[in-house]
Amino acid sequence: MKLALTILLLVVDLFLIAVILLQEGKTAGINGSVSGAADTFLSKNKAKSLDAKLARWTKWVAIAFVVLSVVISLV
Repeated sequence: MKLALTILLLVVDLFLIAVILLQEGKTAGINGSVSGAADTFLSKNKAKSLDAKLARWTKWVAIAFVVLSVVISLV
């Protein structure tokens, strides 16, 4: 039981790392405007919706990480 939970925790850890790394940084918009990259209105909204989805996934995966950590420590 504990081995299965530990493996599940490892998978959740890797997924949490991936979701965090896929998010766009807060300063990315500044760098894009300085370098002269032109963003259309639709591409900005698409990026924001993707970032919003990633932010939601980060919250849920982080909650799963905490819950699994507590369950493993109790087992």
